[in-house]
Amino acid sequence: MEDERMIQEAYQRLIDTYLASPHRKKVDVIEKAFKFARQAHAGVRRLSGEPYIMHPLSVAQIVCGEIGLGSTSICSALLHDVVEDTDYTVEDIRNIFGPKIAQIVDGVTKISGGIFGNQASAQAETFKKLLLTMSDDIRVILIKISDRLHNMRTLGSQLPAKQYKITGETLYIYAPLANRLGLNKIKEELEDLSFRYEQPEQYALISAHLSEVSGHLQEVFDEFTAPIRERLDQTELKYEIKARIKTPYSIWRKMQTKHVTLDEVYDILAARIVFEGDGQSETEITDCWRIYAIATNIYKPHPERLRDWLSHPKANGYQALQTTLMSRNGRWIELQIRSRRMDEIAEQGFAAHWKYKDGSKTQQDSENELDRWLSTIKEILDDPQPNAMDFLDAIKLNLYASEIFVVTPKGEFKTMPSGCTVLDFAFSVHTTLGTHCIGAKVNHHLVPLSHRLESGDQVEVLTGRNVQVAAEWLNHVTTAKAQTKILAILRRQQRQMQKEGEEMLRDFLLSNEFSLESNTLDRLCLLHHVSTRELLYEQIASRTIILGDNEVRHLKSKSSKRRWRRFIPFLKNDTEEAIAGIGQDTVTDKNINEQGMKGMPLLALDKKKTLLLNENTISRYLICEHCHPIPGDDVLAFQSENGYITIHKRQCSSLNKLKAVDGNNILAAQWDTHKVLYFPAVLHIEGIDRVGVLHQMTGILSQQMNLNISKLNICTNNGIFSAEIVMEVHDLQDLKDIIRDLNKINEIKKVLRTE
Repeated sequence: MEDERMIQEAYQRLIDTYLASPHRKKVDVIEKAFKFARQAHAGVRRLSGEPYIMHPLSVAQIVCGEIGLGSTSICSALLHDVVEDTDYTVEDIRNIFGPKIAQIVDGVTKISGGIFGNQASAQAETFKKLLLTMSDDIRVILIKISDRLHNMRTLGSQLPAKQYKITGETLYIYAPLANRLGLNKIKEELEDLSFRYEQPEQYALISAHLSEVSGHLQEVFDEFTAPIRERLDQTELKYEIKARIKTPYSIWRKMQTKHVTLDEVYDILAARIVFEGDGQSETEITDCWRIYAIATNIYKPHPERLRDWLSHPKANGYQALQTTLMSRNGRWIELQIRSRRMDEIAEQGFAAHWKYKDGSKTQQDSENELDRWLSTIKEILDDPQPNAMDFLDAIKLNLYASEIFVVTPKGEFKTMPSGCTVLDFAFSVHTTLGTHCIGAKVNHHLVPLSHRLESGDQVEVLTGRNVQVAAEWLNHVTTAKAQTKILAILRRQQRQMQKEGEEMLRDFLLSNEFSLESNTLDRLCLLHHVSTRELLYEQIASRTIILGDNEVRHLKSKSSKRRWRRFIPFLKNDTEEAIAGIGQDTVTDKNINEQGMKGMPLLALDKKKTLLLNENTISRYLICEHCHPIPGDDVLAFQSENGYITIHKRQCSSLNKLKAVDGNNILAAQWDTHKVLYFPAVLHIEGIDRVGVLHQMTGILSQQMNLNISKLNICTNNGIFSAEIVMEVHDLQDLKDIIRDLNKINEIKKVLRTE
């Protein structure tokens, strides 16, 4: 009875939200979809204990209320799990609800296998299908993002290992996607919820700090906005001024990227003026500049912090005028100025464009940007990376947030990601232009392929006839389109070279009375220290390997034992104990040659249990060389398909990729060590240079703390020094004690742990 009441209340709330929207009222089809989904999921409950139908209802509520979509999307949201979790098929949905709803439901439905090959993860498979369907109907990804948002809101009922998989996937893929589609509010919530589960201690610390300073921030906001309100009240504009507080995740990101402490993050507060416009873009732009003039007559603006997104909106449709003003208490405060229409588009993204079909130039430009973005996605999908990780990386490269405007020789503006190069620009115009690019004239000055463009640059691409695309070009590009095209060309060149090399090798072997058999090829790979036959063919074709008497003598001699080690680049003396700990008693030539590392058995683990890391077990695992976790850090483990288990810090960037691609192999882990073993840790120190400060620093480390310093780099410039120290510590507490004692030195102004 309680369940019935809860379901009916949720459904009525959905209908009320829909009826309050500007969409055509098709309540009958929504009710039909609700009854169908309810019957299909009857008797099923979520891990939280509530009836399963509450999940599709919640997703539909997000789709309608928070994104602003209509009846087709609401029905698709209600039905999105029917095909995946019940016996109903896409064909059933098509027969009952029509082809459009069936297409969207099919796009949202998870799949596994077939796109990247047998070794691909279901996560990557699902995401690719999502993108394939999204190219035809953008509502697919909007519903999927809504689905992910509700799953994140109810993540507490999942097991820790599942939480890590979902949060990693959310941060790596879905939050950038939401940002790219202009769903700013949803993007921020996805990031914050992920951060809450990824790093609960940091989340709690920052949240507590925000609660502590909230009263003070309100006073600063009221004081800052009072004179602006007074001036705006004298105009005919209807407006509201809202305080915008940085989210815990954005604060933490700034701490990481800028290497500052929580107390050093000063731009927590921003102000936003939202006025009621007439819906006409040109008039609203004029009003934005009017408000800007009023605000800058009161406060001095930062000369380099004006951001004009009015005339040239971001690729996700975002429009606003942003400036940073010096308040009377000596604090820089960002001010955002936008109309109500701009504000809704900023929060709801492209979905809001359907509400504002005014036919203006800005409107058309924004929709064209979406078309161009979807076109780029299609191009990447047409030539996908065979490796799931590479594929997701290529897609993610295209989810840029920071943008610049580049001008063509004819005066046309083109949106590009910040940090792009001349070569990126050439490929964005046309693939042929990119493949023949030899350089460019930027603002009438000759520059190389690798030259990074800035906003406002006028670019003329220079081409040549006999240009050969080279592997080093990948170092000169930052966009997904350019990278994908270069890789495709290189693969074609590679296949051609391999074919030529194979023919050359076959002729050589036949002329010396050898056959092109597996054993012969393996022995030649060993001789020339190459890991694959394809690479052997390439080097023969490129004349890196010159076939002659040496190869003949080697093939006629007896095969050498234990040379199989050369096939395993990471199998070194210092990791043999780890291999033994995984359960490998013997590694034979046959295992390696026939199966590679897949011949090694997987360690049988209960993924529901936490992996304990102590003095007895740590030798079985590998420590991530990127993030260098030490006892006391919040850590996770990842088990690769060859059995290796690597320990990572939770915020490790390489782990985030792994969670997005192969999250099922993420394991909960916890330190359980005593002060027996030593682990490397890196500190970055800045301060005032004076005689004796280095001696004082090293004295604290080596004498007081009795720790070994394995590396010390120090440089000075005009009385300021910076140092990087690598030391051996037992655990995180050792590191905290070191940082505390170093901060007691007057000349030292900053001590931070780095990776």
